[in-house]
Amino acid sequence: MKYFLILPVSLLLLSCEGTKQDAKAIINESGKAVGQTASEFVDGVSEGVEKTLERDLLISPELQKKGIATGKVVIADDNAGNSNNVLSIYVIFNKDFKGKMTTKVVDKTGKESGRLTQETAAKAGEARYIDFTFDKRTHIDVKSTITVD
Repeated sequence: MKYFLILPVSLLLLSCEGTKQDAKAIINESGKAVGQTASEFVDGVSEGVEKTLERDLLISPELQKKGIATGKVVIADDNAGNSNNVLSIYVIFNKDFKGKMTTKVVDKTGKESGRLTQETAAKAGEARYIDFTFDKRTHIDVKSTITVD
């Protein structure tokens, strides 16, 4: 009689273990799908925010002829806690350069709100961030246009 009970109980336990493994696999796959979808959603939102926050950066033809190109532009707060008044431009020097770079900030209504001139020197092939810390009243808005002459 004992043997008759052992066989069905063993089969039941094996069946439960298999079902548990199947359930675990389904949960893992579902988790991966949800994680991927969430990641894609966050990436999409991030791209939308980045696009919204882009500012127009215009490099003068004169500087372009002198081998100046730009990469990333970062807007930050200064050390005194003033908001959005530090402009960091990743500058690529395709030719030797020694001279002044004047950066202007123009707001969305077309009014200039900041101007800085800085002496800069670099060898061809160098690249680095150049920081322009504007007056505390200069706020580089989302729709600002930045020119570098």
